[in-house]
Amino acid sequence: MPKQKTDDLLKLVASLNRAEKRHFRLFVKRNQQANTEILFLQLFDIMERTGEYDEEYLLKRIKGIKKSQLSNLKAHLYKQLLTSLRLLNRNKDEEITLREQIDYARILYNKGLYRQALDVLDKAKKRALTAEVNTVALEIAQFEKFIEGQYITRSIEGRAEELSLLCTELTKKISDTDAWSNLALRLYGLYLKGGLVSNEQDFFMVKSFFRGQQPAGNYEDLDFWGKVYCCQAHSWMHLMCQERPQAYRYTERWLQLFRDNPSMIQINPPLYLKGIHNKLANLFSMWQYDKFVDELAQLDLFPHQFDLTNNVNVQGLYHLYQFDHQIRRHYMEGTFKEGLGLVPQIMEVMKDDRYNWDDHRKMIFYYRIACLYFGSGDNDTAIDYLNEIINQRSPNYRSDIQAYARILSLICHFEMGNVQLVEYQVKSVYRFLAKVEHLQETQQLIFRFLRRLPRTREDQLKGEFIKLKEKLDRVKEKPFESRPFTFLDIPSWLESKIKGVTVQEVIRQKFLAETAEVAQ
Repeated sequence: MPKQKTDDLLKLVASLNRAEKRHFRLFVKRNQQANTEILFLQLFDIMERTGEYDEEYLLKRIKGIKKSQLSNLKAHLYKQLLTSLRLLNRNKDEEITLREQIDYARILYNKGLYRQALDVLDKAKKRALTAEVNTVALEIAQFEKFIEGQYITRSIEGRAEELSLLCTELTKKISDTDAWSNLALRLYGLYLKGGLVSNEQDFFMVKSFFRGQQPAGNYEDLDFWGKVYCCQAHSWMHLMCQERPQAYRYTERWLQLFRDNPSMIQINPPLYLKGIHNKLANLFSMWQYDKFVDELAQLDLFPHQFDLTNNVNVQGLYHLYQFDHQIRRHYMEGTFKEGLGLVPQIMEVMKDDRYNWDDHRKMIFYYRIACLYFGSGDNDTAIDYLNEIINQRSPNYRSDIQAYARILSLICHFEMGNVQLVEYQVKSVYRFLAKVEHLQETQQLIFRFLRRLPRTREDQLKGEFIKLKEKLDRVKEKPFESRPFTFLDIPSWLESKIKGVTVQEVIRQKFLAETAEVAQ
C-alpha cells in the first residue's frame, strides 16, 4: 500500500470514537471462533494504541505475518473499517439507508425474486421522494423500469406511463437544482478569490456573471433543495456586491425553508448551518446586535436538534461557526479582552486538526484573533498572528484578508514605536496591494498617512489623526468604500488616538450608547 494510503488508514483509525471502536471489534468477531487470531484486528489494535505505522514493530508484534502481506492487510483493514462504519451509521443517514435498500433490491433481483425486489424499491422510492433526495429516487425509478421492462411481474395498466412520467419529472427537478447549486458554488469560488467588490467594475462583473448564468424557470416550480440553492446563489451575489439588506433577505428565506421543514435539517445539516453562518455574518456587517444575539442563540440550540456524536463533519462546522461568531460578538460589544478566552480553545482545535479545517478557514481565524489582540492593546501578539497570514506562500484566495492583515500589521508596529520599520514596510505593502487588488480611496488615504507618520512631530500627531478621521468619515459614505471598515475599524483606532484611550474603550462606549438608545 502506498504511503498516502497508509496515512489515510492512520487518519481513519484516529478519527474513530469509543463507540465506533467497540462496534468494529464486535463486528469483526461476530463470526469468529473464540481462539482465532484475526490479523487485521491485531493491526488495528496496534495502530490504534500507538497512533503510528511502524513496519518493524508490526512484524515483531504480529506473529506469522510477512512483510509482503502487510499491504493487503492494510487494504483489508481499511475496507472492514468502512463496512463497520456503514453498518453503524445506516439508521443515522438517510442516503445510506436508501442505498442499502437499493442494494437489497439488487440482491433479490439477482436471485430472480422480482416481486420482492419491486416491493423493496417501492418503499425506498416513497422515502426518497418524501426527503426530496431526487437523485436516489431517479435511480430507484430507473431500476423499476428495468425490471418491469424485462419481466412479467405485477404490472398493471398505466404502470409504464407512471414510471416514465416520474423519471421525466425527476430529471427536470434534478437539472434545475443542479443549475442553481452550480451557480452558488461558482459565486462562492469568486468570493473566496477576491472577497467583496471594491469598485464599480467589479460590481458590474459580478452582476453580469450572475445574470449570464442564472437558470430560467419559476422559483415555485423548484423542489426544496432547488429553492435552497437559489436563495444561496442570490445571497452570495448580493453579499459580494455589498447589498447587505438583500443578502440578508435571501439568507432569511433560505433558513426559513429548513425551519418550516425540520426533517430536512437532519438530511443536510451542513447546508442549514451555512445558512445560520451567512445570516449572522450579514447581521454583523449591518451592526444589528439584537438580531445577531437572537440568531446566535439559534446556533447554540443546534446540538439539541442534531446528534453531533457520530458526525465529525457537522461537529467541525458547528464549532467553526460558534467560534467565529462568538469573536464577532466580542467585536460588537467591545469586549476584546474577554474574547481572548476563546483563543486557546481555537488554537487547540487547529493544532490537533481534529476537524480538518482548510487553510482559508485557518487564515480567517488568524485574522480574527489578531484583531482581538489589537483591540485589547497587545500589538506584539497581534503581529504574531498576522505573520501567520503574511508569511504564507502566495495563497490564491482572499486577497482582501491578505491586504488588511498587512495594513493592520503596519498599525501595530506604529503603536509599538517601530517607526523606521513602518517607513520601510509601507512601500512593500503598497506594492503588494497594487498587485493583488485595486487600491480604494480609503486605502490610499491610510497609506499617505502612514508614509507621513515617521516625519510627523509628536505635537502634530493628534492633528493628523483628526484630519484622517474626518476624511475617512466622508469617504465611507461612498459606494464600495465601506468594505475596508468591515475588516479593519480604522475610525475607532483614530478616535482612540485622539481621545487618548484604548480601542476597546472606544468601541465599548459606542456599544453602550447604541444599546441605551435602542432601549429608550
